[in-house]
Amino acid sequence: MRMPPLTMRSVAIAVVPLLATGVAGIVPVSGALALGRLPGPAVSLNTDGVLNGIAATSPRNAWAVGSTSGHASSALIERWNGRVWKPARSPGPAGGVLHGVAAASARSAWAVGCTDNCGSRSRTLIERWNGISWKQVLTPAPEGGGLDAVAAVTARDAWAVGTTRTTGGKALIVHWNGKSWNRAPSPAPAGSSLSGVAAVSARLAWAAGCSHCGTPSMQTLILRWNGKSWKAVPSPAPAGSIFFGVAAASAASAWAVGVTGSGGTLIERWNGASWKQVPDPVPGAGSFLFGVAAVSARSAWAVGATGFAAGRPKPSILQWNGTSWKPVSSPGSGGGALNGVAVLSARSAWTAGCTTTSCDTDRGTPKALILHWNGSTWK
Repeated sequence: MRMPPLTMRSVAIAVVPLLATGVAGIVPVSGALALGRLPGPAVSLNTDGVLNGIAATSPRNAWAVGSTSGHASSALIERWNGRVWKPARSPGPAGGVLHGVAAASARSAWAVGCTDNCGSRSRTLIERWNGISWKQVLTPAPEGGGLDAVAAVTARDAWAVGTTRTTGGKALIVHWNGKSWNRAPSPAPAGSSLSGVAAVSARLAWAAGCSHCGTPSMQTLILRWNGKSWKAVPSPAPAGSIFFGVAAASAASAWAVGVTGSGGTLIERWNGASWKQVPDPVPGAGSFLFGVAAVSARSAWAVGATGFAAGRPKPSILQWNGTSWKPVSSPGSGGGALNGVAVLSARSAWTAGCTTTSCDTDRGTPKALILHWNGSTWK
């Protein structure tokens, strides 16, 4: 059984049903994803939809993106102005879905995703914020596919990653040079996909996902940009594992998160020389990590969901204190998942997701969810 070939976000939505079939030796969780409506956490935008990505440049400027609920869904964009979150108009077509967002400044931001509800005829979707409005931008993937993540170094330097719509799919990497998006050669094999990207400088970036996605040979995939080309870097993750997010604080400190072949959270750290797996603070099957963000080598956040094996997932937040990862309480006791996280400082961070099981807008009516870290608690 093969995972959806278009985007790793679709993999994230579908991964538990696939785990239930025993793909790649993952622990069965029969009946884990009955998509009934679950009580929402305490904090919600009360907007029908799912938020997949979030970015912030200052206490007065942040963006969250995703899609509205239902079969007639469309791209969803929310903006924080320092006081409240307000919807912003997306120029994308009906059926557009946004998976990632990145901002270089208050006047420059990118949102990426796919058209046609990320289905079999999907094409890559890129939108740009110019300080006044969002505009759709031409993308360099004529064969179609989808984009899952974007990272901006400056207004003239950005990366976006995802999957092409070729047979079996293949990792897609595109670069913004200040004038246009251009495709970059990828060393990833056929059947690969990239779900996360992080940029430290013009000479250092990371992309993460999986190779042989959805097959018994599935394994994590990490690529590194050295200023000239992308190169694959070894990852020690167990067979059947997937990376969903990646973040970098410096050339000597980066994180990649996802799910292991046994259905538990996966965290790996780059120490400047190699990637090493870090002890799991949430042991057991049924826990995923979808997003990660780093302030420094001593401060980072990872978000996702736990409780899939019991059929009642709820948001999960982990904090890196410089020594180990620790679970942190989130408001509310209802179900849901957190898909992305953005950090401004040790006292200010945002995370976004949804309030129903798996965040699948075609099979439920989730509410968009945003939480804020004020230095002591998530609210």
